[in-house]
Amino acid sequence: MDTARIQIIAGNGGNGCISFRREKYVPRGGPDGGDGGNGGNVVLIATLGMSTLIDLRHNPRQVAGNGKHGAGKQRDGADGDDRIIKVPVGTIVKDNNTDELLADLTKPEQTVIAARGGIGGKGNSRFKSSTFQVPRVAELGEPGEEREISLEVKLIADVGLVGYPNAGKSTLLARTSAATPKIASYPFTTLIPNLGVVRIDQDHNFVLADIPGLIEGAHKGAGLGHQFLRHIERTKMLIHVIDLSATDGRDPIKDYEQLNLELKHYNQILTDLPQLIALNKIDTPEAEANLGRVQSYFGKRKVFPISAITGQGVDALMQQTNRSLLYLEAKVRKEAETTITYEDILPPEPRIRFELEKTPDGFIISGSEPKRSVVMTDMENEQALILLFRKLKKMGVINALIRAGVKEGDTIRIDEFEFTYNPRIIK
Repeated sequence: MDTARIQIIAGNGGNGCISFRREKYVPRGGPDGGDGGNGGNVVLIATLGMSTLIDLRHNPRQVAGNGKHGAGKQRDGADGDDRIIKVPVGTIVKDNNTDELLADLTKPEQTVIAARGGIGGKGNSRFKSSTFQVPRVAELGEPGEEREISLEVKLIADVGLVGYPNAGKSTLLARTSAATPKIASYPFTTLIPNLGVVRIDQDHNFVLADIPGLIEGAHKGAGLGHQFLRHIERTKMLIHVIDLSATDGRDPIKDYEQLNLELKHYNQILTDLPQLIALNKIDTPEAEANLGRVQSYFGKRKVFPISAITGQGVDALMQQTNRSLLYLEAKVRKEAETTITYEDILPPEPRIRFELEKTPDGFIISGSEPKRSVVMTDMENEQALILLFRKLKKMGVINALIRAGVKEGDTIRIDEFEFTYNPRIIK
C-alpha cells in the first residue's frame, strides 16, 4: 500500500455578520457585526513509524472543518479545525489534475498544507467610516480549496540492494543488520522493501534497503516492477547482488546486463548511481567455477566475492560501501558550497496580482486575488457590489481595463461571475 489517491477539501471561511448595536438608551448604535472564522487547512505530516498508506486507501475523502459565522456585539466566529493527515516519511504529493509536485516529505515531522482553508468574511463593523456610517454589508466566507491528490511512498535509504530474485539480497541484509526479512529458497520471497541499519563503528552507520527482486520487463511494470523501481530512486548508491552459483540455470553476466538495462529504461538517472558488485554464494562449488569468467568480464573494476550465508567477504563490502558514501556526501557538500543559483544574484520577479484577456465578448480577469474578492461578495447586496468594484479599483483591475479600452456596457468575467462595466458605480 505505497500509493493512494485521495480527495482533500479544506474548510470554508465563515460569513461576516451584519448587525447593529441595540441597547437601551442607545437609539442609533453603530455596526457591530463580527468577522467569520477561517476555514481549516488540510495538512500532511511525515511520520516516523508509518510505512504504508493503507488507512487513506480506506478513507479517501479528507475534510477540514468550516469556520464559524460572525455574530453581533463584534463576536468573531471560531476558526475551523485543521485536518491532519499522517503519511510515511518519503511520501511524494502530487496534484492529480495538473501533475504538479506539491511536496516531497523526506524528513520526520516535515509538513505541507495541501489545501488551504478559506478566509473568513469581514463583518459590517469593519466597513464603518466617516462617509459610510451605516454599512449594511458583510463579506461571505471564502470557499476552501478542494483538490484530488496522489500520494506515493518512496523508500528512503542510503544504499539499495538490487538483483534478480533469489540472488541473496535478503540474506545479505540479515547478515549486516538487525533486520529480519523473510528468507526462503524460491523467487519473490520478498514482496515488500525491507530496511536495515548497518553499523560500521560508533560514528558511522548507514541505511541499507533490500529492494525486491527485479525481472526482465520490470520497467514496463512486469511482475511488480514499477512498485519496486520507485524505491531505488532515492538511494545514493547501489549494491548489485549477483548469484554467482547460477544453480537455477541463469547466467551471472546476462543477469547483470539485463538488470542494468531495466534500470536505464525506467530512469536514466539510476544508471548514474555509483554501483558496487557483490558476487554472492562464493561458498558453493558452482560459484567458484564461475568466478574467473565473471571477474574477467568486469576487468579492472573491483568486485566483491561474498557469501551472505557464511559472512565471507561481507565486511570488506560494507567497509567499501561506507567509504563510498562518505566520499559522495563530501562531494555533495562541496558542490553545495560552490554552487551559485540565479536566486542568489537576481532580484525576485514582481508579483503578478491578476491577468487580463480581451475577448470578442468582453474581458476575462483571472488571478487568485480578484477571484477571492468576487466569491466573498454577496451579489444580492447593492452596497456589497459597490465595495467589490472599489476593491478591484484598488487592486489595479479597473485601470488595466481602461488601458485595454473597456467601454460602458462591456462584459467583464471573473471566475464564474459576469458584470457589466459601469464607470459611474466605480466613482
